Amino acid sequence: MIARDVRTALEEDLGSGDITAALLPAGQCGRAELITREPAVLSGSAWFDAVFLALDPNYRAVWQARDGERLIAGQRLCVLEGGLRELLSGERTAMNFLQTLSGTATRARRYADAVAGLPTRILDTRKTLPGLRLAQKYAVLCGGCHNHRMGLFDAILIKENHIMAAGSIAAAVASARKTAVGVRVEVEVESLDELEQALTAGAERVLLDNFGVHLLREAVKLTAGRARLEASGGISLGALRAIAETGVDDISVGDLTKSVEAVDLSLRLG
Repeated sequence: MIARDVRTALEEDLGSGDITAALLPAGQCGRAELITREPAVLSGSAWFDAVFLALDPNYRAVWQARDGERLIAGQRLCVLEGGLRELLSGERTAMNFLQTLSGTATRARRYADAVAGLPTRILDTRKTLPGLRLAQKYAVLCGGCHNHRMGLFDAILIKENHIMAAGSIAAAVASARKTAVGVRVEVEVESLDELEQALTAGAERVLLDNFGVHLLREAVKLTAGRARLEASGGISLGALRAIAETGVDDISVGDLTKSVEAVDLSLRLG
């Protein structure tokens, strides 16, 4: 996964070659220091290193922070050495990975902290940057949250259009049981009546779409442990704890991966 991500990113940036770095003497060695200019959670060090290793097999780095670690402004993260041309050619690609994944982890940590002490899990979604799904889902774990399904292949989530096409919630669940034996089945519902239908049909998980806090409490009471309940739909960080306190098992948040702000990092030669 990492090698594929790095190969694609380097091809995109280098193309036929770095014509600026070619101005420098071949074979000259360089040293650089990586620091963070703001508090953050680190994620993506393997992608960072893989970029430089793809360009220079003699590259080496000494990391002073680990993925998942909380960082403070001004903290030194690593010292790296390698060919000067290669360090300059790989700098932007390596930083793109590290800043984006650390941004994802930092955002995830804010959400995880908001429900600290409660059993509710915060889940990511499929709203990820194209081509970086596994990388971002790894970063979500670094930030203390949890992964939902990886894609359309590893779990069934029956949504409104699937139900309409099948004719009913019961028919959709029955079809899922026949076509994907042993695969987890989740049903998205928009009312307590639909929740009861999903429970009667035997859904293992139910996604409560855009339920308010009062309705979530009613849903938890109605379900009484018969299925795992997931709250979803326009959930903000400010509302998170109140939603978790209703007793739902999970809260899925697209904002974890789709609204990422890159962490401000600095790589300086010296």
